[in-house]
Amino acid sequence: MKKIYILSAILLSLAFFSCNNKEATNQAPPVMPYKVIEVAKSNTTLLAEYPTTLEGIVDVDIRPKVDGYIEKIYVDEGQEVKKGQLLFKLETQTATQDAGAAKARVDAAQVEVNRLAPLVERNIISDVQLETAKANLASAKSTYQSIVARINYATIKSPVNGIVGTLPFRLGSYVSSQTQEPLTRISDISSIYAYFSMNEKQQLDIMMHAEGKTFQDKIAKMPSVKLILSNGAIYEETGKIETISGQANTQTGSFNVRASFKNPNKLLRSGGSGAIQIPTSLNDVILIPQNATIEMQDKRIALIADNESKVKAVPIEVRPVPGGKYFVVDKGLNEKDKVLVEGVGIVTEGTPIKPQVVTLEEVVNPSKK
Repeated sequence: MKKIYILSAILLSLAFFSCNNKEATNQAPPVMPYKVIEVAKSNTTLLAEYPTTLEGIVDVDIRPKVDGYIEKIYVDEGQEVKKGQLLFKLETQTATQDAGAAKARVDAAQVEVNRLAPLVERNIISDVQLETAKANLASAKSTYQSIVARINYATIKSPVNGIVGTLPFRLGSYVSSQTQEPLTRISDISSIYAYFSMNEKQQLDIMMHAEGKTFQDKIAKMPSVKLILSNGAIYEETGKIETISGQANTQTGSFNVRASFKNPNKLLRSGGSGAIQIPTSLNDVILIPQNATIEMQDKRIALIADNESKVKAVPIEVRPVPGGKYFVVDKGLNEKDKVLVEGVGIVTEGTPIKPQVVTLEEVVNPSKK
């Protein structure tokens, strides 16, 4: 009898746990929180950034015109020089000796012309002998002048005002006009050119929103741009876009762009790097992050939380904003709509959620929260 009671108790316990498990199985999954932004129209200025390389307005490679050993170096790396200032001197001992011999031949040829000239005047000899002597004199002078020019070329001066670059050669190094590496580079950095590129879509977006009728008008009326230095600091001088290449690079599909910046303190140097910030002003528009949308069958889709806090997919029409972070929404969203910015592409339509409202800035630049 005792065993029967124990068995009954075990069966009742199993039945109890079985019911509990069924109830747990039938329970709805928990409602998860997801971040959303509340749609609102705004006026804003967006900054598109493009990596850039810096060059002086004039960058001149200094190369020898004659062969020889470097005898003197008058400057140091990073030194500021003026136009006409001495930079290098090549050894000219052999050329000097050649010049002495050539000068002697000039003198001898001149003596011969002086000797023959009066004889021709007195018809003692023909004009042919004198003309031959004059030709020899001209040839001797040409040879002498060529050697003197070679000696002068051995003294190398700066063709522009600027800053001396690296000095790869030292005293005693043999250099020639065929040497691949230049003696140095002189950079005029009173102003700096910032070169960067943008793809065809970015170029069209900028030019379509720029003021002006002609291409040149649009370039002239473009807003000032900023330069972010390689250390993250913003350069104190604003710059101006001066040119956009007339055609796209056939290999990359990009356009080359040049902006210029004044450089009164010589802070910027040729070969430096950074990023160009181009502002785009937008008035009374709806902005959403590009990664808050998905592309489905040639349509752009956004997910919103409806009045019952369930996920709903809505088709939208957008246009990109330079910089690649935002879309301007032209159709499909209304003010106060709550757009999902978390779980996009994972959460399915009809899923109940707990919307957590965050700002647009927090989504796009989480580090600046």
